[in-house]
Amino acid sequence: MALDGRSPLHGRALVTGGTSGIGLAFSRALAGRGCDLVLVARDAERLASVADQLTRRFGVDVEVMSADLSDPAEVEKVAERLRDEERPVEILVNNAGYGLHDPIARGDHLAVHTRAVDVMIRAVLVLAGTAGHTMAERGHGVIVNIGSVAGMIAQNNYSAIKAWVNTFSDALALELEGTGVQVLTLVPGWVRTEFHTRAEIRTSKIPDWLWLDADRLVRDALVAVEAGKDRSIPSTRFAVIAFLIRHAPRPLVRWGTAMLRRGATT
Repeated sequence: MALDGRSPLHGRALVTGGTSGIGLAFSRALAGRGCDLVLVARDAERLASVADQLTRRFGVDVEVMSADLSDPAEVEKVAERLRDEERPVEILVNNAGYGLHDPIARGDHLAVHTRAVDVMIRAVLVLAGTAGHTMAERGHGVIVNIGSVAGMIAQNNYSAIKAWVNTFSDALALELEGTGVQVLTLVPGWVRTEFHTRAEIRTSKIPDWLWLDADRLVRDALVAVEAGKDRSIPSTRFAVIAFLIRHAPRPLVRWGTAMLRRGATT
């Protein structure tokens, strides 16, 4: 909560990947709080449909931007929107991303990995850096970066990418301390969305009790923002899992990671 008692969650929010999964849950939750929106995604038809639904349900203004965040020029287009002081963006949710389980040591798969780095590292860096600068000059704003518990283990290149996001977001929070800009690192576990289906990741061996609900996850994250926190690990069970990953013997973590790899690919 801001020093003046006003929630930091006000004004206009820009959500990347805002038409599905966790991004859509953020779009709904922020619209429910009266925030106008800028939704960024690739599918123009879906953008229009979701924008219409949110406007009808919540009565907020919804802009749409069709952009492929693997393309630096398209990322710059979104960055320019963040710099627009005539229509200021007060909240950035860096959510766009997708599952990745392709092997690394195969030359014919490298394009998949470089595109993932563009979307989930380069775009996050450019957009969060742009928002951080613009918001700091204004003296207020909120940035939410979607990391992952997967970033605490070495399951695949997705883990490596999310390890970068986790660390980058924490570093940005420290850099912007005292500027009026709050940075929250959201570190979810398995969330029931279309994310895993799109990535063709098998989830049948993941116990039901490990799954999180996207709307609940987002509510908890926004409560964390209002409490002034810089990190949110949704649910006690994943907070415990994250603690064990950090403190358990390395061979045990490696064994558990190997079991997860087999479960996702067999």
